[in-house]
Formats: sequence, C-alpha cells, structure tokens
Amino acid sequence: MKSLLSWTVLTVLFLAGLSATLAPGAVLGDLDGTQRTAATIGAGILSLVAGVALFRREPLKSFLGSRPVLWFLFLFNLTVAAIAPFALDGATGIGMAIGMGLVSLGAGTGLLQGSGKRRTRRA
Repeated sequence: MKSLLSWTVLTVLFLAGLSATLAPGAVLGDLDGTQRTAATIGAGILSLVAGVALFRREPLKSFLGSRPVLWFLFLFNLTVAAIAPFALDGATGIGMAIGMGLVSLGAGTGLLQGSGKRRTRRA
C-alpha cells in the first residue's frame, strides 16, 4: 500500500509539473513576464525531480535499461538532434539539438556499460 501511494504521488507530481511547464498560463492561471518564467522553471524542476524518482523504481528501471529501449532512445534522439537545427529556427533548434544529443549520449553510455557487463560475465 505504501509503495502504491508513493508511486501515485510521484506520478501526479510528475504530470502536474510537466503540464505546468508546457502551459503555465493554462495550469496556473493568468501570469505575465517574470511570473510565467519562474513558474515554468519551477514546474520543470518539479517534473524533473519527480520523474527521476519515479523512473528509478523497479518496473520502469528495468524496462528503460533494456537493450532494445536503449537502442531506440539512442538512434531516435540522435536523429532528432541531427535534424533539429535545420527544422527549427535559431536558438530553439540549437537547444533542441543539444537536449536530444544529451539524451542520445546517455542512452549510448548505457549501451556501452551493458556491453562491458556482458563481457565480464562470459570471461
């Protein structure tokens, strides 16, 4: 019961933070200028912290660490990182490319770590 409650709370916090990051005016009401920026940053931090805690739990951790998922994340995010600067204008495209490149790099690191573990098991 305690595990289900903590999973529910983390999921709600993650989804609320994600919603407030994407549309702070719709979620938090009429905001202007600095308030909107502060709400977006705060909601982004909330969703990041709740998301990391949520994805470290066992069912999602083993799924996200599987080789097919890591290969998908690596290839998809690398493709988006390569296309983003051409598809989006200016700083938005560059920021998207950097963010997707970092996710691709993380998935690639996970793939390399997984191959090292397999080699030591066979030896």
